[in-house]
Amino acid sequence: MDEESKAKIEKTVREILNESDMTEMTEFKVRNLAAERLGIDLSDKSHKAYVRGIVKSFLEEVESKQQQEKEEEEGEDVVAKDGGGKGDKELDDDGDLIICRLSDKRRVTIQEFRGKALVSIREYYKKDGKELPSSKGISLTDEQWSTFKKNIPAIENAVKKMESRV
Repeated sequence: MDEESKAKIEKTVREILNESDMTEMTEFKVRNLAAERLGIDLSDKSHKAYVRGIVKSFLEEVESKQQQEKEEEEGEDVVAKDGGGKGDKELDDDGDLIICRLSDKRRVTIQEFRGKALVSIREYYKKDGKELPSSKGISLTDEQWSTFKKNIPAIENAVKKMESRV
């Protein structure tokens, strides 16, 4: 199969996939529609394999795009719900992403330091009209953040026990 034929087949298959209801479409239907549009027989093994590869690639791209959109929406929801924003990403004076404001002076941010992303839970103070991070707080690496998240239930149980004693 020459490169020009491959390009035409790929373009046609992707057009069909983009136009289709993916809950109803099958690889067989895609191949038959493409064969009809192109006026060529796509039923031999090499054509079937080529169309299958295009379909698989297309589905992986769609899944990846949906996952990325979902992650972006979840990030925006966090800022909108907890950060008081309107769904837009809120940045502090240093350009760090504010995930949420715990109080007027405390917030959770994602910041970059020496090439590493850190989750920072910190107290801020005002100076010359700017809000600046103080030394009161903690910055966690990805690994430390994962460990912390896994232990949230144990922390909550300890807090409940402590509260029940009071």
